[in-house]
Amino acid sequence: MNNQNYPYVIEVNNLVKEYDGVNAVDNLSFNIKKGEIFGFLGPNGAGKTTTIKSILGLIYPNKGNIKINGYNIYDYGKFIKKNIGYLPEQVAFYNNLTAKQNLEFYAELKNLPKYHCIKLLNEFGLSDSINKKVGKFSKGMKQRLGMARAILGNPSILILDEPTSGLDPRGVKLIRDKIKDLGNHGVTIFISSHILSEIQAVCTEVGIINKGRLSAQNDVESLSKMSMVKAKIFLEITNMNEKIKNAVENIKGLEKIEIRGKILEVLCDPELRSNIVVEVDRAGGSIKNLWTMEPSLEDVFMRYTEA
Repeated sequence: MNNQNYPYVIEVNNLVKEYDGVNAVDNLSFNIKKGEIFGFLGPNGAGKTTTIKSILGLIYPNKGNIKINGYNIYDYGKFIKKNIGYLPEQVAFYNNLTAKQNLEFYAELKNLPKYHCIKLLNEFGLSDSINKKVGKFSKGMKQRLGMARAILGNPSILILDEPTSGLDPRGVKLIRDKIKDLGNHGVTIFISSHILSEIQAVCTEVGIINKGRLSAQNDVESLSKMSMVKAKIFLEITNMNEKIKNAVENIKGLEKIEIRGKILEVLCDPELRSNIVVEVDRAGGSIKNLWTMEPSLEDVFMRYTEA
């Protein structure tokens, strides 16, 4: 079931879910467009898992609704779920079956040809373990098998909970490249993760949830500007001294100044960089190198989830 004219693939409207008198999700709303790779961030207990279970129709909210391609998940769940691939945080398989047997089992449930399974196992670097029982798999191998299961049947929507958990650097790159490729081919991907660098590397849009509420939603660059997190400017000065430090400290608008050997580190708006260079020069400083570090997603995340 797919409504081509509907503007959003996933639409969460005023979602409220209460446990023991406490709102795990509190009037949460956000939208995800087709082909978007949406990163969902938040500290432990923020409501991420509750939101995912609600999107999948596994739990019922106290208030609000969720639409997939314009259709309410609780009214049309059976049809909607055919287009969704899901990787849970704790991936589980039948340990007494091989990787091939496990994947073929899920192919049968989806009425899919079994020949797709071998292709996916090879694609996720499991070609040498096709006939190995999953009970002997490492966590990273199970995670790659979980990704293969999630995209079995080419779903148009993927919901991934901590997709790079337990993976070595090679596995992380494999999953990251696959996510980017799927996004480029129009698959809408929802990723919940604690690994901020991974979200920053693959996501086109980021939503930050805190205490059950959406603190912010935008692309990383726009979130940085909205959060007012400053950039870090680094100057390598060959003749660093107290006079140079004092000259820079007198510039209005600087948030923080630190000196580490010959490196002067300043936290401020990038527009003040030229002022810093001028004052260092006036104080007799000799600048060997200069570079700027823009705010990371981690900086933005910490600002939006401050108590």
